[in-house]
Amino acid sequence: MDLLTFEEYRFDLSILSAFCSSADVYNHTDSEFLKAENNQNREAGSTASTVVLVGDRLVVANVGDSRAIICRGGDAIPVSRDHKPDQKDERRRIEDAGGFVMWAGTWRVGGVLAVSRAFGDRHLKRYVVADPEIHEAAVDKSLEFLILASDGLWDVVTNEEAVNMVKPIEDPEQAAEKLLQEAYQRGSADNITCVVVRFLAAQDSNTRE
Repeated sequence: MDLLTFEEYRFDLSILSAFCSSADVYNHTDSEFLKAENNQNREAGSTASTVVLVGDRLVVANVGDSRAIICRGGDAIPVSRDHKPDQKDERRRIEDAGGFVMWAGTWRVGGVLAVSRAFGDRHLKRYVVADPEIHEAAVDKSLEFLILASDGLWDVVTNEEAVNMVKPIEDPEQAAEKLLQEAYQRGSADNITCVVVRFLAAQDSNTRE
């Protein structure tokens, strides 16, 4: 997305600033991550998903397969996109940079990494970028809660299942713990990180009704 020519956001400089800041922060974090890993003989990496509240908008940024889901009007709605090497646009970007994508249990960059964007991963950095994909969502009375989680959850729990588990739990920390326990019980083999955020406007509306 070219933020300087994207007409929909020209009228709101605060949203434009949040978009640009998110991109800058992600690339700065990637640079610092690589510096910290330098000369340590490690090739570590990490995905990320972040949300910034700007007025009545959520600005959502992510790299990799950490995912953001909102519950609006009772429905599970993804507000981020997992970055996988076999996606047409991601594969083209990787190949244009001189890399390749191959099947090794799943589609992988260079036959190694199963995500196409991430922090770190120095050995594949030319192809595995830290440029975030950025989306936005309106904050209104229909927006009930947000789930941010790593693929340790999403590998074994669908978006709809996660939303249905959170719905009856008012306390967001307890809701996040429920999701973590469910992923663990289902045999998730990856790290599991989860945050749940409830929105007061929806709660106040439900109380008045």
